[in-house]
Amino acid sequence: MPILLDLFSGCGGLALGSKNAGFKTCLAVDIDPILSSSFPVNFPTIPFLHDDVSTLTWQGLRPYIPDGVDGIVGGPPCQAFSSIGRRLPDDPRRSLVGHFFRIVEEVQPKFFVMENVPGLAFPENRPVLDDALRQLGSHWKVLGPVILDASHFGAPTKRKRVFVFGFNSLKLNAPDLGYLTEPASCSTTVSDAIIDLKDAVPPGVGDGNGHWVYGKSLNLSKYAKRMRSKSGSFTGHQRTVHKMETIKRFSMVPQGSVDVVGKHKRLEWSGLCPTLRAGTGSDRGSYQSVRPLHPDENRVITPREAARLQGFHDDFIFHSTTWHSFRMIGNSVSPIIAEALLGRIKQLL
Repeated sequence: MPILLDLFSGCGGLALGSKNAGFKTCLAVDIDPILSSSFPVNFPTIPFLHDDVSTLTWQGLRPYIPDGVDGIVGGPPCQAFSSIGRRLPDDPRRSLVGHFFRIVEEVQPKFFVMENVPGLAFPENRPVLDDALRQLGSHWKVLGPVILDASHFGAPTKRKRVFVFGFNSLKLNAPDLGYLTEPASCSTTVSDAIIDLKDAVPPGVGDGNGHWVYGKSLNLSKYAKRMRSKSGSFTGHQRTVHKMETIKRFSMVPQGSVDVVGKHKRLEWSGLCPTLRAGTGSDRGSYQSVRPLHPDENRVITPREAARLQGFHDDFIFHSTTWHSFRMIGNSVSPIIAEALLGRIKQLL
C-alpha cells in the first residue's frame, strides 16, 4: 500500500479521500489545535504531529518517515489568497505554499498534490506559486495549476479549487493532465446527498450524547448508502433554533433564491450546494460564514448535512460545537475529489 505525508491536514478531508483511494497516511501535520482536533479521533492509527510546517525539516520528519513516502499531499492555508478575503501581501500564511514545496524537495517523494483556492492563480498571487515551484529540481514534472470543481467528480457541491500535481521523473513517469483531471461520469444532487436525513430523530427524549438515528427512508441514493454510518446513528445534526421573525423571513425564500437579509441561499433538491465556506477564527475576527438554507425546512443546514454535501461519511466526527464543525468542513478538501484524483495516481504506482 503506497504511503503519504499529509501536510496542513485539518480535520482530514485529504486523509479520508486518500484512504478511500487505497493509500496509507503515515504522518499528518497541522498547527491549528481546533481545526485538527478531530483528526486523531477519526484516524486513531495515523501519527499526528501538532507543529508548524514552516519549521519542519527532513531531519525532523525522518523519525516519523525513515523510509520516505510515496507522495506528499496538502492544502496550505488559503485565506491569504481567497477572493473574499483581504489578500494582504504581508499575510504570513502566504509563505506556507513555499514551505510545502520546500518539504517536497527535501523528502523527494514520487509525487505530490497541492490544493488551494482559485485566488492562488490570480495575477497578484501567481508569483507566490511560481516562486514556490522554483524550489523543485529539474527532475520534477509539474502539471497545473488547474482549477477543478468537486461537483465534476461526484460531490454534490460546487467547489472550485486549484490543484498542482508533480511527478518525480527519477521515480515515476508523469501522466497526461487530462487523464488526471477528466470529470467523473456520475453527478450527485442535494437530494441524493441529504434528503434521507429529513426523517432522522434523536434516539430518545433527554438523550445526552447528541446521537441521531436514521428514519425509514426509502429509495436511498447510491451516494446516501455510501455515506450512512455502520452503526445506524450519527452526530452533528442538531437543528439551529431561529427566531420567529427569521423563520418567517426564511419561509418566503423559494428553492434556488437568496434571503435578502442574511444572504442565505435556499438549496434546491435537484441542484448543487454552493461552496461551503469556513469563516474565520478568533485571531481573524470570528466571522461566521453564511450557511445555506435547507430546501424545505426554514432553517440553515446542520453540520451533518454540510458534511454530507462536502463528502464526509456519517461516522466522521467533527467538533462538539456547530461553529467549529462548519469551520472544519469549510476548510477541508472534499474527500470525493481527493479520492478521485488520488485513485488515478495510485494506478500509476
